[in-house]
Amino acid sequence: MWQDLSRDASFWAFLRKVDEGIASDARSGGCLFCGAPLHSASYKRKPRGPEVLTDGTRFSFCCSMDSCRKRVTPPSVRFLGRKVFVMASVVLVAAMRQGPTPARVRRIARLVGVSRRSVSRWTVWWTESFPKTALWQEGRSRFGEQVDPKSLPSSLLVYFKAGSSIDAFLGVLKFLSLLTRSGPGPPSS
Repeated sequence: MWQDLSRDASFWAFLRKVDEGIASDARSGGCLFCGAPLHSASYKRKPRGPEVLTDGTRFSFCCSMDSCRKRVTPPSVRFLGRKVFVMASVVLVAAMRQGPTPARVRRIARLVGVSRRSVSRWTVWWTESFPKTALWQEGRSRFGEQVDPKSLPSSLLVYFKAGSSIDAFLGVLKFLSLLTRSGPGPPSS
């Protein structure tokens, strides 16, 4: 699945469209702090990942009121917080490490352009840091026994599997996108 997605420009364009929709909804709601209109304050990211992901624009907004000027950054299905690799890479490479052979993991890591050390760090993040986030603490009751924290992110992919692998993948990305927002609410751990 990953080999096909990493070369499929339409998949990356689709993820951008999802982000645009999320950003549009956030902007139409106005400032979360004072209610004033929001101005575009998008910025460029230099994400690492498949070559087809050429647009690194991170949608973000700034309050139009001089007395407020708070930044509001809506969730994203392309970027995972401050990590330099695209969210899709962090999810799939870590999931592949849990199941398939080491040779297949190496092949996918080469495709994404990630070192073994990064894959090891991602594994630690999934097993130690992510389960401590407010998102996981709130979400685990929703998943019940169906998602095993010891086998993240693979168990999330299985949980979100609806009709296709892409549906499952998008479900995981949308769930994780809540880690990427800024503004009032739980901190983006």
